[in-house]
Amino acid sequence: MEAPLSEDDAHLWALAAVFAVLSFFAIGGVNAVIPEMHRQAVDVQHWMTSQRFTDLFAIAQAAPGPNIIVVTLIGWEVAGILGALAATLAMIGPTSVLAYLVGRVWHRFREARWRVAIQNGVTPMTIGLVAASAYVLSRAADTGLVAVALTLVTAFVLTLTRLHPFVFLAAGALLGAAGLI
Repeated sequence: MEAPLSEDDAHLWALAAVFAVLSFFAIGGVNAVIPEMHRQAVDVQHWMTSQRFTDLFAIAQAAPGPNIIVVTLIGWEVAGILGALAATLAMIGPTSVLAYLVGRVWHRFREARWRVAIQNGVTPMTIGLVAASAYVLSRAADTGLVAVALTLVTAFVLTLTRLHPFVFLAAGALLGAAGLI
C-alpha cells in the first residue's frame, strides 16, 4: 500500500499541474494568463493572498529578464526551491515541445489560408488576454482613490503618448512614500 503524499509533495504536484495547464494558454506570454494564474494561486489553491500575488508580479516585472519570473516566484512562495523549479519547468516544458512541433508545420504552410486566418485571429485574442491581466492586477493593487486615479491616468497617458513609464513608477513611489497609497 502506498503512503499518502506529504503536504510538500502535494504542493509540488499541484504547482506542476496548474502551470502545465496554464502553459498551453499563455499565447503572447505569461502575462496573458495572469488572471487565471491569480485565480488558481489565490482563490482555488489558497497559496497566497491577492496582495501577495500582486507583490510577486511587481517584483517579477521590476527584475531584469523574462516575464516568466513570476511563475518561479509563485513556486518559491509555495514550496521553496523545489516549488520554483516545478512551477518553472511545468510552465516552459510542455509548450516548448509543442512550439517546436507546431513551428515545423507552421513554416511549411506559411502561405496557407488557414494559417493566415489563425494568425490573424490570435492577435486580438492575445491583446484581450493581456488587457484582462491588467484589470485583475489593478483590482488587487488599487486599494484607494489615489491608487485608482494613478492607475487610470497611467493607462490613459501611456496609451496616448510615448512618455516613459518610469515617470509613473516614480510618481507611484512618491505617493507611496507620502502615505497616500
